Amino acid sequence: MATAAQWFEGARPRTLPAAFAPVIAGTAVADFERGGTINLTRALLALIVALALQVGVNYSNDYSDGIRGTDEQRVGPVRLVGQKLADPAAVKRAAILSFAIAAFAGLALTLLTGAWWLLLVGAAAIAAAWLYTGGPSPYGYAGLGEVFVFLFFGVVATMGSAFVQTENLTGLAALTSVGIGALSCAILVTNNLRDIPGDTVSGKNTLAVRIGDRATRRFYCILLSAALIVVVLIAAMSTWWTLLALLVGALMAAPVKIVLSGAEGRALIPVLAGTGRVLLAYSIALGVGLTIGALT
Repeated sequence: MATAAQWFEGARPRTLPAAFAPVIAGTAVADFERGGTINLTRALLALIVALALQVGVNYSNDYSDGIRGTDEQRVGPVRLVGQKLADPAAVKRAAILSFAIAAFAGLALTLLTGAWWLLLVGAAAIAAAWLYTGGPSPYGYAGLGEVFVFLFFGVVATMGSAFVQTENLTGLAALTSVGIGALSCAILVTNNLRDIPGDTVSGKNTLAVRIGDRATRRFYCILLSAALIVVVLIAAMSTWWTLLALLVGALMAAPVKIVLSGAEGRALIPVLAGTGRVLLAYSIALGVGLTIGALT
């Protein structure tokens, strides 16, 4: 039976910045657009949705990859099912419980905003999370994982966090979601770059497997560069204080250096954590800039 520490590692905490970042950035956008006013209850509920979905997709992937045997050839975080640390049914229940928590928090936001279409968005997010590696034809095995991450942990999560505050969909929120989505994708790209050998053997055709090692490393750098370019566009649309986010470029240096060095396997694990820190720092820097802009 898995220990509490192993269950925690199975939730893949290095990926959790992908849940915090869109809520921080989206709420900051709303703060700027409302002149320095946010609803903390709605922000907390949005964070619960994002965190529960992230944990849910991590446990779901652990379960689905584990029962397929995909995780047997991998390095990196704990795999509860693949390493036979926990019963597959228990991991499946953990995923379902996480999705249920996200659904209840999402329902609360729907009742508060009166925007019933949010239920459809939430249902789509949960379905996409499960079908990433679950179901008869998992799209994560077809190289479409980055699309899911960009849409749901970038566009939907960021714009959704802004919407529950302002009850409007705005261009500033959409632009901000692009930067968050790009860095969220970079986390997945790092993970898939590390797993190319094992995924190739197991037949999991991620984007990294499809385009190859060298192109995947270039794609990682392009995603980080795109996030910095977006900062300039956000500044032009809102306040120049958001240029503070360009300072995050200094945090990008270490993971980029490792990626471009040709590091493989476990040597890429620090890149996963480093990219998560970049994403979190990016969202905080944008948040600070937008908050200062709202107050000046």
